[in-house]
Amino acid sequence: MADITRRFGWRHLRGAPTAHIRHHRGGKLLHDGPGLSFWFRALTAALSEVPVDDRELAMTFHARTSDFQDVAVQATVTYRIGDPALAAARLDFSIDPDTGVWRGAPLEQLGTLLTETAQQHALDVLTRTSLASALVDGVSAVRERIRAGLDAEPRLPATGIEVVAVRVMAVRPEPEVERALRTPAREQIQQEADRATYERRAVAVERERAIAENELASQIELARREEQLVEQRGTNARREAEEHAAADAVRAEAEAARSVRLARAEAEGVRTVGDAKAQAQAAWLQVHGDVDVATLHALTGTRLAENLPHIDSVTISPDVLTGLLARLGAREPE
Repeated sequence: MADITRRFGWRHLRGAPTAHIRHHRGGKLLHDGPGLSFWFRALTAALSEVPVDDRELAMTFHARTSDFQDVAVQATVTYRIGDPALAAARLDFSIDPDTGVWRGAPLEQLGTLLTETAQQHALDVLTRTSLASALVDGVSAVRERIRAGLDAEPRLPATGIEVVAVRVMAVRPEPEVERALRTPAREQIQQEADRATYERRAVAVERERAIAENELASQIELARREEQLVEQRGTNARREAEEHAAADAVRAEAEAARSVRLARAEAEGVRTVGDAKAQAQAAWLQVHGDVDVATLHALTGTRLAENLPHIDSVTISPDVLTGLLARLGAREPE
């Protein structure tokens, strides 16, 4: 919409860079171009504003496939007005000189033209395509057919319209059919998920089994090594006991030999002492055998006196003294 202001019976129009302005007065073209700004009189001016920017036209329409299934097509057509003068001559782009608003609906007319043309070519493709093929390859087929049909449509160049791009977002069946079609796919996906779950479980079980086997093998190896360790400890203990026994035997033999030597030495000493004592006793007896009785008695008395306790005084009775004197007197004649 053009920006128009009023000043003292005059009007000033200021256009946008994306809007092509055409100003006629008295059948003559005074201004023609995008982004113009000029003064004019409302009673004598004929103004047209043609947009020259790229515009998006979204469309949704229904079609029926070759197997009599309804589908909905969602598409978008990008177009622009390449020849504003031709478009302004074929469509009503005139604007009100006081408000700058279009007096008609030219963009709606363009939208209807593009939608009907695109729908015609899309229907032509889908009516010869089954539902399964339409759902698989329908988007690309419909897009290519719509683009080719719009490029070949003679009314668009005659109106100054250029098609920039065609996009088809979806070709979808009715909700009931779509749910019915989703069921096998969902079941297949569920089966694949279950199969993947079972495979993961089988892999997990296999890994657990391998881990258990490894643990069992480790335990067996540990038990075998413990058995070897016990056997080695027994061998070491037996060897140590044998060595201790041998040491004890050597020690016992040494002690026995020492005891024998000591016993022999003691016996030899005893025998030597006995022999000496025997010899001394024999010599003593031989000496005493050669001495007379009186000398023996004197020696005996002397020995007895040596062994008697200390005597301070001795009392000799007359009878004892008489006997002793008599005996002494009896020995003197000899």
